[in-house]
Amino acid sequence: MEVLEKRQKNITDQQDDLGFSKLDKAEVVTSLNQLLADYEIHYQKLRNFHWNVTGPDFFDLHDKFEELYHDAFEKIDAIAERIRVFDNRPYSTFDEFISNGTLKEVKKEITALEMVKEIMSDFQGLIQDITQVVTITKSTGDIGTEDMMLDFTKYLEKQHWMLKSFIVQ
Repeated sequence: MEVLEKRQKNITDQQDDLGFSKLDKAEVVTSLNQLLADYEIHYQKLRNFHWNVTGPDFFDLHDKFEELYHDAFEKIDAIAERIRVFDNRPYSTFDEFISNGTLKEVKKEITALEMVKEIMSDFQGLIQDITQVVTITKSTGDIGTEDMMLDFTKYLEKQHWMLKSFIVQ
């Protein structure tokens, strides 16, 4: 009920064509840009691992990392386009991604097993970002972004489980 009342209040405040106030849009966009920055770092890490994985699991992981970076690319595009829905500019430079992201690059050569663990850690960080986005979308009544985030979460959780199953000895 509180979200509905807030949404109705926005109708009388300064709002955009979709019924969002400037403050609501700013909160959603800030959280989406944070997620976008982390997804870009994650994407580049996946490409790095795809190109550089070695060892007995090469074929499995080479293909898996490619699958994951294709998915990350699609999510990056969806997040950036969602930011544009709110008449804002998504982060789009490497400097913005690195400066605003919480995920970290891998700057050294690591083993295939370490790569898998690194990706699992990224999934946990991305889920934390998504949880923050959902918290904000619930308070602003932004069900479009919330729905997108729920789909992202289900995918990441499943992939985390699969990688965890892969590394169990």
